[in-house]
Amino acid sequence: MKNVNQETKNIFKIFKAGDKQTRLSFIFMGAGSFLRKQYVKGFAFLGAQILYLYYLFMTGITQLTGLATLGVNEQGQIFDPKQQIYIYSMGDNSMLFLIFGVISVLLLVGFLFLYYLNIQSAYNNQLRLEKYGSLPTFKEEIQVLKHEKFHITVLSIPTLLTVALTIMPLIFMILIAFTNFDKNHQPPGSLFTWVGLSNFKSLLYANPLISGTFFRILIWTFIWAFFATFLNYLFGMILAMIINKKGIKLKKMWRTIFVLSIAVPQFVTLLLMAQLLHAQGPVNTLLINTGLISSPIGFLINPNIVRYTVIIVNLWIGIPYTMLITSGILMNIPQDMYESARIDGAGKVTQFMKITLPYMLAVTTPYLITQFIGNLNNFNVIYLLTGGGPLSLDYFQAGHTDLLVTWLYKLTLTEKNYALASTIGIVIFIISATLSLVVFRKFTQGDKETTFQ
Repeated sequence: MKNVNQETKNIFKIFKAGDKQTRLSFIFMGAGSFLRKQYVKGFAFLGAQILYLYYLFMTGITQLTGLATLGVNEQGQIFDPKQQIYIYSMGDNSMLFLIFGVISVLLLVGFLFLYYLNIQSAYNNQLRLEKYGSLPTFKEEIQVLKHEKFHITVLSIPTLLTVALTIMPLIFMILIAFTNFDKNHQPPGSLFTWVGLSNFKSLLYANPLISGTFFRILIWTFIWAFFATFLNYLFGMILAMIINKKGIKLKKMWRTIFVLSIAVPQFVTLLLMAQLLHAQGPVNTLLINTGLISSPIGFLINPNIVRYTVIIVNLWIGIPYTMLITSGILMNIPQDMYESARIDGAGKVTQFMKITLPYMLAVTTPYLITQFIGNLNNFNVIYLLTGGGPLSLDYFQAGHTDLLVTWLYKLTLTEKNYALASTIGIVIFIISATLSLVVFRKFTQGDKETTFQ
């Protein structure tokens, strides 16, 4: 906001200090260039202004108005006496109104940016003429773009593509959270409208069923992410320490055996585990045949067991990754630190807690943050293993093992409650971004690794 205010003040200063050509560029874009014989740049700015004004008066104003209303005419039925049938009358499409409204806003922002560049260019030309008495030619400005400002030349197209393919869809999905776009408001048959913060209120407190489901799933999501991250990290580190220990033979063979679980695609492992742990699967059949149990264990259907199951299965998938990452770091810890600790009487546990673990955390904190945020949104493990089940009447379109991301998926695909799903997506983003920034900033202040060297 400060930058916007500063640029606004600069524009007023330019208008006050500008000459006739500079002030004219406030009305006709490019006037500060083509009136000073920079014809290519000047008419490029003027052409952009003419094209945008043509778009604005032809469709832009309608699209901006449609963004505010999201349509007013619903599709209806009209009886045709000639054919003796009902036919549908064309109505507005809220989805198209929202999409084209977002495009029109982005085009407006882009035009205002060009307008600012036009004013800045006109004033820079004025100052250059006052100082040097001449302006660079078009060829000279092209050479500047090839050398001094080559970064602008290279990054301009990727920036435009990012705006079109990433930022615009992101804005569209965020705006959905402020509408009532659900199965009862499906365009073009019916319209959806702006509802403000009602979806957020329903998610947090207004609707007991939805808010109760949200907080239960939120708590389980954090529990899952904590154990899925730190158990894998701890056991992976211990496994790497055992394999790297002096006296252990065939180190490469042991590493290869554990890495084989990574070689198999994750979704294949998860689908196989779901079949093995099924009520009538091989694991239950084997346990019954050996007399260890009398009835099948509901690994994936018992609410009291299923959460432990997904955490344990995730260990099989995640530990080898941590083992590979920590193996190289463990070999770089100075051995004289362990020698000094042994001389001082420190045991294995003390050495691990005072040397190994702090050193590892200093190096792998960014990895831990990434893994934790990734596990908050770990769709594959939950959905492929349990499908979010078992279902419960206490949950709104969710089950006992659903994470926020799998609940969002179900709301979108089965319930068609796009507004609530978009609201959950915004909450997930806020949680992930806040945790990433706070934790990363706290644990990366200073060069902590040097304290162990």
